[in-house]
Amino acid sequence: MHNDDRLVVVKRCDGYETAEVDRAVEELFAALHAEELVGPGKRVAIKPNLLMRRRPDEATTTHPAVVAAVVKALRRRGVTDLLIAESPSGQYTKARLKSIYDGCGMTAMAEELKVALNLDLGVTQTSAPDARMCREFPILDPILQADVVVDVAKLKTHMMTTLSGCVKNLFGCVPGLLKPELHCRFPDQEDFAGMLIDLCDLVRPSLSICDGIVAMEGNGPSGGSPRPLSALIASRSPYAADVAACALIGLPPKQVAMLREAMGRGLCPSSLEELTIEGDPIESLMQPDFQKAANQGTDFLMRVPKVFRGPVKALLTPKPHIRVKDCIGCGRCAESCPQHTIRIVDKKAVIAYSDCIKCYCCHEMCPVKAIDIRRFRLFDL
Repeated sequence: MHNDDRLVVVKRCDGYETAEVDRAVEELFAALHAEELVGPGKRVAIKPNLLMRRRPDEATTTHPAVVAAVVKALRRRGVTDLLIAESPSGQYTKARLKSIYDGCGMTAMAEELKVALNLDLGVTQTSAPDARMCREFPILDPILQADVVVDVAKLKTHMMTTLSGCVKNLFGCVPGLLKPELHCRFPDQEDFAGMLIDLCDLVRPSLSICDGIVAMEGNGPSGGSPRPLSALIASRSPYAADVAACALIGLPPKQVAMLREAMGRGLCPSSLEELTIEGDPIESLMQPDFQKAANQGTDFLMRVPKVFRGPVKALLTPKPHIRVKDCIGCGRCAESCPQHTIRIVDKKAVIAYSDCIKCYCCHEMCPVKAIDIRRFRLFDL
């Protein structure tokens, strides 16, 4: 790793008031010498996390105040060609994009700042020649056409990937329902992690910022609970930013499969001690009691003999469970299921567990949080 990629800047920010967020983000940009990366004549794409239509205070999506502060910081450095681009889960259509921009507070912010929200549905199949797991990805055209990608993630725990931060956020560069195809191609957690690193290495964001002012704990990325962390994290490296994010929530980075994979490729430091931390003392912001997602235990499986790992994993891996009384029969879960194991029967969702790969896409996409993740009962005693 280059020395610049080991620098992480952490700023305390206790809320989403405009002046406080603007100040903190400007200090992040200044500490990272962002003017070396962006400036007049550069085409810049901002990639937030807009997983689904959720209010900003639900902590599922990047807060519009953070995105607004990034827009202002870029403009202060002479950037005029600027676009906010994202592909949420579900269908990739203009109507859905507009609905999610509206619901997540991005439309109002964009109108106030006169910044463009991407509605171009163009996608290009793109080669990843240095990839180890996935050598080709469908990528949003505005991401490919940008000179600089600024990754603006939301800090959340995640049912499948353990952490949703700057690396995982780039999965949104793949359009809509093509994401479940990748889930289906790489159902194993380690293989999926390798695919995410291939994607991150292809997109190569120049700046990565993580919104942890209010994070999500528990069964994220959409079914958890908001948890104030009062932190903004930034780095030129999405991997370094995620290692710092792990430290904030008491999560050893080696428990995150995609960070383990990045470490193995020499892209990622193995611990906080290998980073250069500037800004506010990170120790003052750490919350080790931060609730993790239910799907843990990868390290345990690594100690199980290979011949037994398949059956043990099948037994121990939590399963999605639909609370029938709360299901509204909207079909979002069925639409997002890569294996097509979910049907709507009598206006209620039904899962065929024999084909379920436990990717938890259904859990992510349920608009009313009617899908729980249930562990093997022995571990609930």
